[in-house]
Amino acid sequence: MPKTEPRAPAAHEAYDVRALVLQGGGALGAYQAGVYEGLNEAGILLTELAGISIGALNVAIIAGNPIDKGVERLHQFWDLICQPYVGPGTNALLEQSLFQVNDMARQFLGAMHAGSALFLGQKGFFHPRFPPATLSATLDPTCVGHYDTRPLKETLEALCDFDRINDGGVHVSVGAVNVRTGNFTYFDNRKIRLAPEHFMASGALPPAFPAIEIDGEYYWDGGLVSNTPLAKVLQQRPERDTLVFQVDLWSARGPAPRNMSEIGDRVQDIRYSSRTRFVTEEMRAHRKMQRLLREVLNQVPPEARQANAACRQAEEIACSARSNVIHLIYRDKPYEQHFRDFQFGPATMREHWATGLQDIRNTLAHPHYLAVPDNSAGFITHDVHRDEIESSMG
Repeated sequence: MPKTEPRAPAAHEAYDVRALVLQGGGALGAYQAGVYEGLNEAGILLTELAGISIGALNVAIIAGNPIDKGVERLHQFWDLICQPYVGPGTNALLEQSLFQVNDMARQFLGAMHAGSALFLGQKGFFHPRFPPATLSATLDPTCVGHYDTRPLKETLEALCDFDRINDGGVHVSVGAVNVRTGNFTYFDNRKIRLAPEHFMASGALPPAFPAIEIDGEYYWDGGLVSNTPLAKVLQQRPERDTLVFQVDLWSARGPAPRNMSEIGDRVQDIRYSSRTRFVTEEMRAHRKMQRLLREVLNQVPPEARQANAACRQAEEIACSARSNVIHLIYRDKPYEQHFRDFQFGPATMREHWATGLQDIRNTLAHPHYLAVPDNSAGFITHDVHRDEIESSMG
C-alpha cells in the first residue's frame, strides 16, 4: 500500500486555546449561529465557549451537543424561537417572497414580527405574563418582568445535554449580573455544574424578563455591565497562546443619526457594543506589558527572583503567551430599525444566519489571519470588514 503522508497541522492548531466569544443582541444572535456553522465547516475545533445573553443561549446549544449535531440543533433552536408563542406563523414561502421585494417590504415584515414578539411572545422562549406584573404591588423577584421565560427552560432541556456541557471537555462560561450586589459574575463549568438557569440568567434582560434565582441569589442579563466576554477569555491563568473568534452583534462605529428614528438605532449600537475595539486595545496594552515584564524577569537570576517579594508578585503577572483576536461584527442592514433585537422573523433570521456564515468564510479565506502573532505585544487583531474599508480607502 502507498505510504500515507502525515497531515500538515492547520494554522489554528498552533494555539493552546481556540475560543468562540459571543455577545448579546437578541434576535441578531442568528448571525452567531452562521459564524459557528462556518467554523464547523472549516474543521476548527473549539476548546472554549463564552457568551452573554443570546450568546449564552447559543453557547448552550453548541456545548450541549456533539460536534456533528451542533449546527442542526442551532437550526432547531432558531426555527423554534422565530415562531409566535401562540397561533400559526406566517407562511414561509409568502414571507420569503415579500422579504425579497424591497426594503419597504422588509421593514413592514420587521415591524409585524416585532409587534408579534411584544404582544404574543416567541415559541419556546417567552410569553406575556398574565396577570401583568405591573398590576401586582409585590411579587417574587422571579415574577417581576413583562414576560415569563419558563418556556426557555423547557427548550434548553430538550435541545441540550447538560452532562455534555459540564463534562464534554470544552471550557464553558456565561456572564450575568447579581441583582443584589450589582457585581458581574461568570458561571464557569470548571468551577460549578451549569444548569439551564445559568444560561437563562445570562439572558434575563429587565424589565422584559424577570431575574433568575440561583442558590438564593437573583441574576439579570450580563449585558447590563458588559456585553462581551473577551476579557474573561484573555485574562485566565495560566495564560496560553489563544485564538479568539469574537462575534459581536452591535457595531460601536457608525454614522451620526440623520433623523429621529435613527437615534434609537445608534443609541443601541453604542450602549451594547461595549466598546469592543476599546476593550481589545486595552487587552493588547495589557498583554504587551505582561510580555515586557517577562523579558525583564528573565534577566534576573532564578534564585534572586525567588528571594525578592516584588519579583515573586511580578511572576504572577508576567506572561509570554500570544493572542490573536478575530473580530466578526454584524453590520446593520439599511432596512433594520430600533426593534431589530426583538424582531424574530424567520426570513430575517435566515438572512442574519447567512450573513454570519458568509462573513466567517470571507475571514477564513485569508489564511494569514490565523498566524500566531510575532510582534512585540504578542497580540494581533483582524477584522475582514475593517480591512476591506481600509483597502478601499487606499
